[in-house]
Amino acid sequence: MAQIFVTVLTGFLGAGKTTLLRHILDEQHGYQIAVIENEFGEVPLDDQLVGDRATQLRTLSNGCICCTRSGELEETLLDLLDELDKGEVSFDRLIIECTGMADPGPVIQAFFTHETICQRYLLDGVITLVDAVHAQQQLDKFPIAQSQVGYADRLLLTKTDVAPDSCELTGRLQRINARAPVHPVINGEIDPALLFNTRGFMLEEEVVSGSRSFHFIPQQQNQISSIVVEFDYPLVLGEVSDVMEGLLLSFADKLLRYKGMLWIAGEPKRLLFQGVQRLYSADWDREWQPEETQKSQLVFIGIQLPEAEIRQAFAALRHE
Repeated sequence: MAQIFVTVLTGFLGAGKTTLLRHILDEQHGYQIAVIENEFGEVPLDDQLVGDRATQLRTLSNGCICCTRSGELEETLLDLLDELDKGEVSFDRLIIECTGMADPGPVIQAFFTHETICQRYLLDGVITLVDAVHAQQQLDKFPIAQSQVGYADRLLLTKTDVAPDSCELTGRLQRINARAPVHPVINGEIDPALLFNTRGFMLEEEVVSGSRSFHFIPQQQNQISSIVVEFDYPLVLGEVSDVMEGLLLSFADKLLRYKGMLWIAGEPKRLLFQGVQRLYSADWDREWQPEETQKSQLVFIGIQLPEAEIRQAFAALRHE
């Protein structure tokens, strides 16, 4: 039975999530898309804006699915599966539109902690919309806006027709999240191919997009930032596990997302791993090719991460 691919759509208030969602649902992409959305207001307006575009539309009750309502999200996911199995509904993709004040972390974790949800749904990626007009102030004032950027697999910069000069903002976004490419979007119009099949939660060989290595000294007071660490020497698997367990024990609450491609001593294959907060997985990838330069590369995205301590912990794994 094919898994249902899931996209989490997030971004601060007014960034244009519903506009983008309407555009996606109007596109002729061949997918049958179900939508789960969440709003703060007593009267849900987004379902009126989306209308009958979605194959199925579920609006969660007043509140935020990232906290007290997380159980309701799981129930809704299971209800959709039950109706799908009975033939009452039909869909092959799911989009979850978070409220502008939601932390995506607990939403993501729902797809790693519930057995049935893990088996039937496959988390494809987190798409975060960023308002080019207001983002600098929002990032300064609201830590949740930085968190939304930190979790992203794709960053969509909206309202660039009003604020076309966004180089400074783009640089700041890359300091927060070194691994997420930034795409401009106006009035929600963007090729769905940039949003679907991002493989954000699948083990992959590209840890950081492109060939760039990011190591920024933030100019703004970002609580959230990314650290990229690279090694040109082989690592001992057990020692890497000990370091990761130690980091999670000390800093799990500060880690949002992390990925790695590791050169393990004595192993012909590359080891890939990724995690969200306290949950992580690893698997052996393909064999190193003769023409490849063997190396390890890791990226950590989190809240006020102790960069020096992280670098020292891995540097200590070098054996002369």
